[in-house]
Amino acid sequence: MRPFASVRARATLAATAVVALALAAAGVALLLTLRASLVDQADGQAESAARRVAAQLAANVPYGDLDLDEDNPVQVVDDDGRLVAVSDDLERISGTGVDGVRPDRGSGKNDEDNDKNDEDEEGDADSEGLEPGDIDDDVRLSGGSATVDGDTEDYRFARVTVNTEGKGELTVHAGAPLTAEESAVTTALTAMLIGLPLLLAVIAAVTWLVTRRALRPVDAIRAEMAAITASEDLARRVPEPDTRDEIARLARTTNETLAALQASVERQRRFVADASHELRSPIASLRTQLEVGAAHPELLDVPGAVEDTVRLQELAADLLLLARLDAGEKPGRSRVDLAALAQEELSQRPADRIAVTAKLESVEVAGSRGQLARVLGNLVANAQRHARSRVAVTTRRDGAWALLEVADDGDGVPPAERERIFERFVRLDDARSRDEGGAGLGLAIARDVATRHGGTLTVTESPDGGALFTLRLPSDAQAPHRGAGDRATSHNGAAD
Repeated sequence: MRPFASVRARATLAATAVVALALAAAGVALLLTLRASLVDQADGQAESAARRVAAQLAANVPYGDLDLDEDNPVQVVDDDGRLVAVSDDLERISGTGVDGVRPDRGSGKNDEDNDKNDEDEEGDADSEGLEPGDIDDDVRLSGGSATVDGDTEDYRFARVTVNTEGKGELTVHAGAPLTAEESAVTTALTAMLIGLPLLLAVIAAVTWLVTRRALRPVDAIRAEMAAITASEDLARRVPEPDTRDEIARLARTTNETLAALQASVERQRRFVADASHELRSPIASLRTQLEVGAAHPELLDVPGAVEDTVRLQELAADLLLLARLDAGEKPGRSRVDLAALAQEELSQRPADRIAVTAKLESVEVAGSRGQLARVLGNLVANAQRHARSRVAVTTRRDGAWALLEVADDGDGVPPAERERIFERFVRLDDARSRDEGGAGLGLAIARDVATRHGGTLTVTESPDGGALFTLRLPSDAQAPHRGAGDRATSHNGAAD
C-alpha cells in the first residue's frame, strides 16, 4: 500500500527539488566561471612577468642584474636546458619542466663570457627563426606549484622564448599565484553551502503556504461533499470561489453534477410514485371484480377484468422499457425502412374510429425495429386520441436526416405545454381520464427512444391546426435508397 501524501506536501517537495537542482546547477556554473576568470587573470599576470624578464634579456642585461620578482618564481633556461637565472628565495618548483632552483654554475661560462659576441652561438640562436632581440609572440601556459620563502602555493606559469645576442635563445618561466582564485572560489562555495539551504527552506515554506491557500477552496469543496454524502441532501451545493481558475471550474462542474443528480433522483422518485399510483387503480379494480365474482359469479364483469388486465400488462411493459432506457440500453444497428415499418404498423391497427392516411417515401435508418415501431405506434395512438376526423403519417428524407411525421386535425398542443407533454405521467387537462387516455408514458417513451437513436422528437402545429409530431433520425448513409416515388395509402385505426 502506498503511503499517504497530501497534494500540498507533494507540491512543496517537487518545487523545492526543482529549485534545489536549478540552484545547484547555477552554483556549479558560477564556480566554474569564477575559477576560469581568475585563472585567466593569473595567466595574464604570469605572461606579463615573463615578458618583462624577456625584455631585459633582449636588451642584453647580464643575468646577475636581472630584475626578478622576489615574491613569485622566475626561471631562465638557456638553449641547452641549463638554468642560468632564478628568482631569490625559490625553494621548490614543479610544472615548468625545470626542477632546478639554483643557477647551473657548471656551464663553463660566466656572465662575462656569455656577453661576448660569439659567431657560432649567433648561428645557433637563429635556428628557431627569431632574430636577436626578438621575443616570441607565442606563450605556453601551464599549472604547477612552488615554494617561495617557505610558502607553498599553486601557480600558473607562462613560458616565453627570447633570442639574445651572445647568449643565444633563452626561455623564461614566470609564475603568478592562484591564491586569489582559491580564496574567491572557497568564499563563494562557503556562501552557497550556507545560503542555499536557507533559500530552499524559504522556498519550501512559501510553496507550502501558497499551496495551502490555493487548495483551501478544494478543502471546502471536499468538506461540503462529505456533508452532502452524510446528509443525503442533494439540494446543497459546494462553494464556488470568485476566480476563473481550474478550482472554480471544478466547483461549477460539481454543482452541475449535483443538480443533474438531484433532478435524476427527483424524477426517479416521481416516477416511482406515479407508477405506484397508476398501478394501484387497475390492480384495485381487478381485485374488486375478482372478489365480487368469487362471491357472486353471476355479477363477474369478465370484459372489464380483461380490460384491466390488458391495461396493467401494457403499463408494466412501458415501465420495463423505460427502465431499460434509463439503464443506458443501446439500440441495435439493423437497417430499418421507415416507410415499410409505417405501412406494416398501420395495417395492423384495427379499423374503428379515425382514418389514417400515409404518404411514405422509402428512407432507411439504423436502429432497433421494435423500439421504432413502439414510437410510431405511440404517436399514431396519441394522434387518434385527439384528432377530429383524420390522421396523416409521412416519411421523407431531409438531407442527411430521415423524417417521420404524424399530424392530426385536433385542438393541437399549446406552445407552453409542448415540452411538458414529453415528461413521464404527464397528461394535459383534457386527457386526464384513464378511460380515454393512457398513463402518460407514450410520448415520454417516444422521445427517449428518439434520443437513444441520435435523433429528436418535437411537436409543432399541423397544417390542419392540430399537432404535428416530427421524429428526426440520422439516415443510414450505407443503406441503398429504394424507390424514388411516394406511396400513398389509407388505413383506419383506433386509439390504444
